[in-house]
Amino acid sequence: MKRALLVIDVQEEYFSGKLTVTYPPESLENILKAMDTAQDQEIPIIIVQHTATAENAEAFVKGTPGWELIKEVSKRPYDHMVEKTLPGSFTGTDLERWLRERDIDTVTISGYMSQMCCDTTARQAFHRGFKVEFLSDGTGTLNVSNYAGKVTGEELHRAILVTQALRFGEVLNTADWMARLE
Repeated sequence: MKRALLVIDVQEEYFSGKLTVTYPPESLENILKAMDTAQDQEIPIIIVQHTATAENAEAFVKGTPGWELIKEVSKRPYDHMVEKTLPGSFTGTDLERWLRERDIDTVTISGYMSQMCCDTTARQAFHRGFKVEFLSDGTGTLNVSNYAGKVTGEELHRAILVTQALRFGEVLNTADWMARLE
């Protein structure tokens, strides 16, 4: 097994913008631990950054403070960077080619948001034949309310983890993921 750690959309918008991540509260700490462990274990780290393409976008507009990676992530070493414009990290990017050129067969999913870009990327990876590890406490989300209803961040996150474990990926916490690398 040869894996890569995907660090998806750990951008300022989720910490200082309108889309503040609330659950699980330790998600950022665990993302950083996973990055440090991957670096120590010589596991490639891929940073994924979302960029809005709509003219009237309110978040993730390139060059704005909310679009920037948080400093704790941007100052750490990484092996490749992917800029995406849709929820899936494989769509319209060189991610699959980069992974295949390095014979990587497993992707570890960390970042934001659990139900959007993390889940979509995990499903895309599964559909492309990659094994998926989904970090339960190294991904996160927020409370959502729209015309279809309301859901807490905890409920939404749990639903994604349960769905991932049904078919798409192996769900494990960061400590267990780090332990398996040693």
